[in-house]
Amino acid sequence: MTALHLTNATLLDPATGREAPGAVLIRDGRIADIAWGSAAGTPEDAANIDCGGLLLTPGLIDLRAFVGEPGAEHRETLASASAAAAAGGVTTLVCMPDTNPVIDGAPIVDFVLRRARDTACVTVLPAAAITKGLAGKEMTEFGLLQEAGAVAFTDGLKAVTNAQVMRRALTYARDFGVLLMQHVEEPDLVGEGVMNEGEMASRLGLTGIPREAETVMLERDIRLVRLTGARYHAAMISCADSVEIVRRAKEAGLPVTCGVSVNNLVLNEGDIGHYRTFCKLSPPLRGEADRHAVIAALNEGVIDVIVSDHNPQDVETKRLPFAEAADGALGIETLLGAALRLVHTGDVPLARLLAALSTNPAKLLGREAGRLAVGAPADLALIDTELPYVLDKRALKSRSKNSPFDEARLQGAAMLTLVGGRIVHRSEFFASAE
Repeated sequence: MTALHLTNATLLDPATGREAPGAVLIRDGRIADIAWGSAAGTPEDAANIDCGGLLLTPGLIDLRAFVGEPGAEHRETLASASAAAAAGGVTTLVCMPDTNPVIDGAPIVDFVLRRARDTACVTVLPAAAITKGLAGKEMTEFGLLQEAGAVAFTDGLKAVTNAQVMRRALTYARDFGVLLMQHVEEPDLVGEGVMNEGEMASRLGLTGIPREAETVMLERDIRLVRLTGARYHAAMISCADSVEIVRRAKEAGLPVTCGVSVNNLVLNEGDIGHYRTFCKLSPPLRGEADRHAVIAALNEGVIDVIVSDHNPQDVETKRLPFAEAADGALGIETLLGAALRLVHTGDVPLARLLAALSTNPAKLLGREAGRLAVGAPADLALIDTELPYVLDKRALKSRSKNSPFDEARLQGAAMLTLVGGRIVHRSEFFASAE
């Protein structure tokens, strides 16, 4: 592999918050040297890439991406999902177990890893199911799945509603030292609800989902964490009440972390407009007060990570009346551009945002990535934070096109994405002096 020297860059290490001009030397898939604040000469055996002063930072790590393969390749494949990820500056994605067959056995984990190795251009890490068939009744073999390569355990779009099953799962997660990620949504309280409960739902004539559908499940899980001592991650929270629950759990010293969907950070229930099904999500888009609450929680460190909640849906499941349409939206390719809205509006500092997109997810998974340091994997993203564009869903690399940001004005995109020192994405807007 040819050594690369990325020069004339603005380096930002979200693990430390350090930001300065500099250069990065890559050898054998890892960061061999970092020249902070200096214009280092390029070694003779290295290819030079002039970054033009753009931001060079660790690649994004997405903890929640639904990929159709195996079983629903018409919606998304590992190849198309990874191409979308690379275009969005994402170098590692964790794929959910909601496939056909479900990722609930070691052979399926092995299949996903082998298939990703053969077809994906970014690192794909499978999350295994907590319960067999995602049925919420019988636990999977945590030990065997961990040995096969599962990096976390979750029932994906479903919550484990049986408290006894959840207690056992947390006990096993503690004993095996694995991360358990729960979709905090009580299905009986969701009922026939299709959007956030409140005035907007009433005006649209749609059945609402109360915040308690999220908080009741979260409260129960926190109490089970106190009982078992297991590491617990609430996959996505979306409202002020959930923020308070997680804050109290962290103040009590419990091993609890949580994430938030980029959609809940930058969109609200008003974006549903005239029944836009691309904005039908789980958890639903909340009111503006809840959106500001989760932004504040991100700044405070109560919320640890930002996820894309990438969930491709085909035309047949979205071109329906709002109440009948499937939940879910594309997100992995637009994760960076959408999240940078928070920086441009002054709501979240850039270093804090990138830590939630790279450093913190890496820590949760026990990965070396997510930092600019000598010896770290050369999983990097070169970002033009100022590049303006209007999103055209037809240009997205995902097989499905259900993006809530279709025709939205975004600012900021990945110009270059490297995985293990190998360039996996180069933007048409990036003119390098190589």
